[in-house]
Amino acid sequence: MSDIEKSILIYGAGGHSKVIIETLLTINPNMKIQVYDDDVEKKQCLDFPVIHDWESISENSQIVFGLGNNNLRASLASTLKSKYKFCEAIIHPSSVVSQNSNIGKGTVIFARVVVNADSQVGEHCILNTGSIIEHDCIIDDFVHISPGAILAGGVQIGRASHIGMGAQILPLVKVGVNCIIGAGAVILRDVPDGSTVVGNPGKILSK
Repeated sequence: MSDIEKSILIYGAGGHSKVIIETLLTINPNMKIQVYDDDVEKKQCLDFPVIHDWESISENSQIVFGLGNNNLRASLASTLKSKYKFCEAIIHPSSVVSQNSNIGKGTVIFARVVVNADSQVGEHCILNTGSIIEHDCIIDDFVHISPGAILAGGVQIGRASHIGMGAQILPLVKVGVNCIIGAGAVILRDVPDGSTVVGNPGKILSK
């Protein structure tokens, strides 16, 4: 995270942004942080005023998305990538991330996350508090792994999928693009694109 000493602009002023702010300040208490939101009714995010005008953004700022909606992050990244820089991955100091893993730009890794050897995590992902990514997993861009979820070895997660709190995915299982895995679900077999899966064992509710 070589560029984290530079100014960071958090796009979004909701609860997810608060966790990013506290993570950044844990890394560097003197971090230069700005918070932007399109909603003019949002005035404050923790101790930081919310700005609504791109003219107020520092020229050297690098963007990270404080937005939990996977497809919204994807849309904004596509819109902004030609004009702005995205920050390197933001990794909480209490997490354990293998030096043999690869983490994409704009991804945030919160407290007590584990990412083990030879796992690949894409851009603008969220690895939320206490989640575990075992060895050789492949996580595509814009994925959200919720608190306490566990991916066993060799699991693959497709672009913009959401893995719910406490879900468990067995080794070598592939979850498709834009899937929703419900909280506490246990996934025993591959999940097709666009599926919503709940329960133990996981059952497809809809596609």
